[in-house]
Amino acid sequence: MRLRALLDTDALGLKLLGGEDELDRGVRGVMTTDLRDPSRYLSGGELVLTGLAWRRDAADSEPFVRILVQAGVAALAAGEAELGDVPEDLVVACARHRLPLFAVHESVAFATITEHVVRQVSGERAGDLAAVVDRHRRMMTSGPAGGGPDVVLDLLGSDLDLRAWVLSPTGRLIAAPKETAGARGTVPALAPEACARLAAEHLAAVRTGRRGPHRVVLDRTTYSLFPVRGSGHGPTSEPADPRETMLADWLLAVEADAGDWAEERLDLLQGVTQLIAVERDRRDAARTVRRRLAQEVLELVQTGAAPAEIAARLRVAAPVLLPGLGTAPHWQVVVARVEWEDGRGDAGPVTQALLEEILVDPASTGPEPSDRIAVAHTGDEAIALVPLPSVTDEHDEAGPGVLADALLDSVRGPLTAGLDGDGRLTVGVSAAVHSAEGLRGALEEARHARRVAAARPGRVCAAGHQELASHVLLLPFVPDDVRRAFTARLLDPLREYDRRHRAELIPTLEAFLDCDGSWTRCATRLHLHVNTLRYRVGRIEQLTGRDLSRLEDKLDFFLALRMS
Repeated sequence: MRLRALLDTDALGLKLLGGEDELDRGVRGVMTTDLRDPSRYLSGGELVLTGLAWRRDAADSEPFVRILVQAGVAALAAGEAELGDVPEDLVVACARHRLPLFAVHESVAFATITEHVVRQVSGERAGDLAAVVDRHRRMMTSGPAGGGPDVVLDLLGSDLDLRAWVLSPTGRLIAAPKETAGARGTVPALAPEACARLAAEHLAAVRTGRRGPHRVVLDRTTYSLFPVRGSGHGPTSEPADPRETMLADWLLAVEADAGDWAEERLDLLQGVTQLIAVERDRRDAARTVRRRLAQEVLELVQTGAAPAEIAARLRVAAPVLLPGLGTAPHWQVVVARVEWEDGRGDAGPVTQALLEEILVDPASTGPEPSDRIAVAHTGDEAIALVPLPSVTDEHDEAGPGVLADALLDSVRGPLTAGLDGDGRLTVGVSAAVHSAEGLRGALEEARHARRVAAARPGRVCAAGHQELASHVLLLPFVPDDVRRAFTARLLDPLREYDRRHRAELIPTLEAFLDCDGSWTRCATRLHLHVNTLRYRVGRIEQLTGRDLSRLEDKLDFFLALRMS
C-alpha cells in the first residue's frame, strides 16, 4: 500500500507533519517501537509507530531518525498521547532526512493502525502472489516443470511469510522451502518425526470425513493441512469415497492457523494445492511406463509363459529401472493388499500408489525418487518388481534388498492412523532371484508371506521369505479355538499357580527353553541357584504332566508360549 492511502483513512487519525513529496512510497509492514536503536528489527519498507519514550531531550531525535532512514523505513508516526504535540526537533530531523512524519491522535490506538496496515498489505501480497502462482501454473502445465513445488513454497515464504512443506501420505518430505531468512527467522527443516505425525493426523482427519484444511498442534506449533488431490477432484470437493485417494494424496502442511484466515487467503492456498497437484500428476504420468512394464511381466508370469519370453521382457525393463547397469539385475517381488472392513471399494489402484511410495527410501526427498520401482495391480493386489544390482563375487548373490521387518517401520504410524477402524495393509516380500525361471516362485513366495502377515494382529503388517521356513508360517493359520484350547491346557495351570504363589513358573519356562534346556545357563540368566531352578522345573512338570527332558514336550511348551 502507499503512504497516501493512510491519510485517506479517517479512522486512523493521522496528520501529516512533513514529507508530502514522499507519499507515494510503498508500505510493506508496520512496527511499534520505543527503542533508541530498533535497526536489528527492521528490514525496510515499514511504517514505524513510536510513543517517543526513547526521547530524553532534543538531541535524541537526529540519531533516531538517521537509524530509521539507514534501515529503509517508509515513514514514522509519532503518538501524541505522552507529550502532546510532536516535538519540533523530531519534525526538523525528519525533514532533513526526507522521512515522512505523521502525528497519531491520542484517541487512536497503535493497534488500530497496525491492524489496518497488516490487513491491507496482506491482501495486496496475496493478490501479487496469486498472479505469480497463476503464471507459474501456466508455465508448468504448458511445458517443462518450472522448478516444481519447491518454487511455490519459496513464493509462499517470500510473499506471504508462510512456512510450508509438501508431504506424502506416509510422511516423506516431497518438497521444502529453501533455507532463507525471513521476517520470522530462517526456515527450519521439518524433522522426520514431525512429518510422520502430520501425515498421521491428516489421514485420520480424511478418514473421518472432515473437510480440509485440518488444524494440528505439534509441540506448541500450529499447522494447517491442505489435501493435494490429483486430476479428477476439485480443490475443495471431496471424492465420493475418501478411501479411494487418501492413501495416495499428498498434503500441504502450512505453519499457521488457517482458521483465522480470510476467504481470499484460503482460496489462494487452495490454488497453491492445485498447482502442486500438477506436479503430482506429472509424477504419476512418469510412472506409467514402469507400471506397464510390471504389468506385462506379471501377465507373462501368471499365464505360464516360457522363461525365455519373460527374460526378454526383463531385459527391456532393466535399462528403464536401472539405467547404466552393465549386467542383468537380481529381482525381488513385493505383494501388498489393502482390505476395507466393509468389503466395498476398489482398493487395487490405491494399493498400487501406496506400495510405490512405501518402497521409496524414507530418507529421500523430492517427487521423483521412486524411478527404480515398477508396480502393477491385479484385482485388489499390488505387485512390485524391485530390481537389485547384482554383486559379482564368488557366490554371485544380490545384496539384502527389501527387508520385510524394516519396510514398514517409518510408515506404520501414519498408515495405522489412516486405516484405523476401517481397513488393513498387509505386505509380503520374496527372496531375490537372478533369472526369469525364479520369478514365478518369487511371486508365490511373496503371496504366501503376505498371507502370513494377514494372519497377524495390527492394521499394518509385513512378513518376509525368511519366515516361510519356520514354525511362524504355521502358527497364524491355527484356528483360534484350537489355539486357545492348546495354550490353556498347557499354560493355565502354571498361570494359576503363579497367581497364587508368585512363583514365576512361566518366566522360568521361557528362559529354560531359550537356553536349550541348559541348567547352568538358565540359572545364571535368572540369577538362581541350580537347585532352585530344578525345583521350579519339577513343579512345572508336576502341574502339567509333561517331561521337559523330552523333545516333544519341549516343542509343545515352545509353541504354546508362541501362540499365547
